[in-house]
Amino acid sequence: MTVVVSLVHLQEQGDPLLAPGQPLWIAPLLIVIVKVVVAFVILLVGVMLMVWFERKKISDMQNRIGPNRAGPWGLLQTLADGTKLFFKENLFPDRADKVVFRLAPYLSAVPAFLTFCLIPLGGTIHPFGKEKWATFLQVASPPMGVLFSLAISSIAVYGVMLAGWSSGSKYPLLGSIRASAQMVSYEAAMGLSLAAVILTCGTLSTQGIVNAQAGFRWNIFSTGLIPFVIFAIAGTAELNRPPFDLVEAESELVGGFHTEYSSARFAFFFLAEFMNMITMSGLIVTLFLGGPRIPWDIPFFSAVSPVWFALKLYLLLYGYVL
Repeated sequence: MTVVVSLVHLQEQGDPLLAPGQPLWIAPLLIVIVKVVVAFVILLVGVMLMVWFERKKISDMQNRIGPNRAGPWGLLQTLADGTKLFFKENLFPDRADKVVFRLAPYLSAVPAFLTFCLIPLGGTIHPFGKEKWATFLQVASPPMGVLFSLAISSIAVYGVMLAGWSSGSKYPLLGSIRASAQMVSYEAAMGLSLAAVILTCGTLSTQGIVNAQAGFRWNIFSTGLIPFVIFAIAGTAELNRPPFDLVEAESELVGGFHTEYSSARFAFFFLAEFMNMITMSGLIVTLFLGGPRIPWDIPFFSAVSPVWFALKLYLLLYGYVL
């Protein structure tokens, strides 16, 4: 009701998005579309930089040069590889279920983006008398945000499972069985570690959890290290990252559940893996490390809160590379 009254007021003031006679749902729809597009672009750029960073850092550790041809310092190498994959031939195994085979990559990529939409990336502090509250840069902040993220991460299992089953090949099938068993098993540990955060903060909203960690009252100190360590280990298993990479064991399963995929559909699986890595790191920052909220409630500091969030995100992503 409040939103409708505000829109009517803007319409009376002559807002260009709300010309007289224009439906009141147009402006909110445009705002949602813009926020979703901006979040998607941020996540895609983050994936591109993360792939480059991992390849570059591993090459440094192995005394190699790494990507250095496409763009300055090889920054555009990921873009070049992705463009190449989209122009490759799409292969379909003879015994594949073609409808499910086409659908599976999207079931892996879309849940990662939906979870990313719940993560606050920055915000500003607004003084109001003796009270203060924060407005965060995020696509959506539903009251059940944490439960929604758990549900979405469970849906991502279907993408992996159906990719292996629909290929009609034994190696992808074995990889999908391993993946579904591993991902479902660690969901329980992840949910129990989240219970400590929810009980401490008293809310299921990601924005409310960040607000509950104002100052240096981070949940990593409030709940202790055990929930943080359990969530980090369970998150690593969910991502199929080493040492939980038996899902894509090249020495025994060729490539795992995506062995039979090529072209753009293989690129979607690759994209989903790194999107999930960024999203999981963002969740850890939000739930345990104070999110983007700077400990000192000073307007200038709150303006650079996305940088504060990015620094903590970088440390966690560096840990995955190590």
